[in-house]
Amino acid sequence: MEKKIIKTSEAPAPIGPYNQAVMANNFLFISGQIALDPASGELKTDTIEEETRLVMKNLEAILLSAKLNFSHIVKSTIFLSDMQHFALVNEIYGSYFEKDYPARETVAVKTLPKNVNVEISMIACA
Repeated sequence: MEKKIIKTSEAPAPIGPYNQAVMANNFLFISGQIALDPASGELKTDTIEEETRLVMKNLEAILLSAKLNFSHIVKSTIFLSDMQHFALVNEIYGSYFEKDYPARETVAVKTLPKNVNVEISMIACA
């Protein structure tokens, strides 16, 4: 199995012992992204809308660095700090896909890294 590390300065650097993404065969496994601004390193969590858009922008930057886009996503996992955010996050997330949505689960968890409200990971197929 061939494994290639994917990294870009257009998305936040990892905050632990992991990579932004790993390409294995034809699959891209993207680590969970939070609302860290890649330029400043600051969290952007004023509103759930702002937070979700930055998470999606970070995911898109990683996809583009692997020469992929959201149409290649086959699986997503959304972690929320509170299910009350579900409707807004779902609306923004859904706007990044045109059709043939990927498989997905959304779960509420007690705490997320840096106390953010949303984290999303994805798997893409080239």
